[in-house]
Amino acid sequence: RRLATMSQTCSPYLSAHPARALVDEKIKVLVENLPPGLPVTLHSLHHSEDKDYWEAFGHYVSDHRGVVSAADDLSFGGTYRGKEDMGLLWSMRPVPGSRKALRLRKMDVCSPFLVNISVYSGHVTDGFMERAPLAATLIERWYMAPGVRRIDVRERGVKGTLFLPPGPGPYPGLLDMWGGGGGLIEYRSALLASRGYVSLALEYLTPNELELAEFGFSYFETAFHILQEHPRVIPDRVGLFGLSLGSIVAFSLAAESTLVKPSCCVCVSGSHVSTDPNIQRSFISIMSSHKELIRLDENNYEIWKDMSLEILKKTQNRIDVGKVNCPVLLINGCDDQNWAVMEYAKDVSLHWGGTTKPHSDAQEDSWRKTLTFLQQHLYSNPTPRAKM
Repeated sequence: RRLATMSQTCSPYLSAHPARALVDEKIKVLVENLPPGLPVTLHSLHHSEDKDYWEAFGHYVSDHRGVVSAADDLSFGGTYRGKEDMGLLWSMRPVPGSRKALRLRKMDVCSPFLVNISVYSGHVTDGFMERAPLAATLIERWYMAPGVRRIDVRERGVKGTLFLPPGPGPYPGLLDMWGGGGGLIEYRSALLASRGYVSLALEYLTPNELELAEFGFSYFETAFHILQEHPRVIPDRVGLFGLSLGSIVAFSLAAESTLVKPSCCVCVSGSHVSTDPNIQRSFISIMSSHKELIRLDENNYEIWKDMSLEILKKTQNRIDVGKVNCPVLLINGCDDQNWAVMEYAKDVSLHWGGTTKPHSDAQEDSWRKTLTFLQQHLYSNPTPRAKM
């Protein structure tokens, strides 16, 4: 049958609701006033803080009413296929010709993640910025809800950023520790504060500041107490949230510290490698003794999984998790080639991950379960959630 074409009098209307929302909220993208049976392409475009362009797109055909709904209709091609209401976000990739090895993440949490959403006639695969869309709209994705406060922390030798939920509180607290990449990463803490938790994003490894590698238990214990003593924090409801090396720190504190008694721990892509009080130096020493097991993949990227499996074999390399006296949630990816996280997590609950599509599903699912876990162990009663 002949496909529909645009008439001169037809004015398509594109909407995205809500246009302003937190990053963990779903949006509904809808195109109306199209001719029935018209092939169209929904396209998203983001200009990152690193000045790179990222895009995603899906191919659709309008229904008998002249409507395309990303939530209800199938994408027949593009960067995602099938019924994917958030495909325009999770399947984003650098535009053709971009720099290599790019990573998309938000560093300035005080500004929104801006995404242009457009609809084009036909099933388009490239050259979007040279084409005129049928309609377009702009959405804002935020990590900080209205009323959340961001406060620099430089206290008792501790460096980080504190995020306070709106309102007088008091609230449960979370010490948020990222991995060996170093630097100060704030977006998870900002989102946790938007969901009702006082969160301290801790800086403990800074590129070109090797002296931070000398910090051990006392640094993290002090950070925990700064958070615990804040007037907006419920002192006996403070948890640990760690990623990668940060999860090793969380396990170490929960099992070995006599001063830190967390109410719960969330550990993402981590393990229970045993370290001495100088956590960073000890971890590097353990890895160095097995560095011959590091191998390269077809893209010349290092794979540490075999090394971490060898480390796991020795009892002295493992934290005695029997000493951990609080609930622990582990979130791991089955296809993690950086570390043997699944083998380290055989006796605890875990989640799954992998390539773009299943990773997106796992991230969404694990975030919901993380919030449920934190609600269960840090809140005794339901708390109102901040909304945009």
